[in-house]
Amino acid sequence: MKRSFLSCIILLSAAALGQQTKSPVSDVLRAMLTGREKNTIAAFEEMPADKFGYKPTPEQMTFGHLAAHIVSSNYYFCSNVGDVPRPKTEELKGTEGKDKLVAAVKASFEFCDTALAKADDSKMSENITWFDDKPRARAWAFMALSGSWADHYGMAAMYLRLNGLVPPTAKQEEKK
Repeated sequence: MKRSFLSCIILLSAAALGQQTKSPVSDVLRAMLTGREKNTIAAFEEMPADKFGYKPTPEQMTFGHLAAHIVSSNYYFCSNVGDVPRPKTEELKGTEGKDKLVAAVKASFEFCDTALAKADDSKMSENITWFDDKPRARAWAFMALSGSWADHYGMAAMYLRLNGLVPPTAKQEEKK
C-alpha cells in the first residue's frame, strides 16, 4: 500500500502520542516546540557576545544574523500555522547586541507557543500567502516550521563547534 508523506506523519504522530487526535500534526509540532525552543535558546546563550559577528565563510550569515533570521522565521511560520496575526515587532538586522538578540529569540518562541496552541490540522488545506506572494496550502507552513527549527539549530550548533564550544544537545549526550 502506497501512502503519502503527510499521511505517514499523521499516523506516526498519533502512534507516538499514544492516542487518537483530531490534529496529530499540530500536536507533534506543539510537542516538538519545547525541545527546539530550549536547545536553540541555549545555543544562543552559549555563544559569547563578541562572537555574534562570527561567520564561517564570507558568504554565510553571522551568528547574530542567524538569530535575527530565526526570529523572523518563527513569527512568519508560527503565525501561519496557528492562523493568527503576526505581531508587529522590530525588524532585527543581526547586528544588535547579544542580550537584545537572545531576548528576541526567546520572545519569538513564546509567540510560537501561543500561536501553536491555536493550530488545527483541519485548516492545513486553506491557502496562505507564501514568500513569493503566491497562495500555498497552510500545510507548507507546518512542514517548513519543523524543518526550519532543525536547520537553524544545526547552523547554531555548527557555529558553536567552530568556536570551540559544545552545542546544548551534545552536552546532554555527554551527561549520559
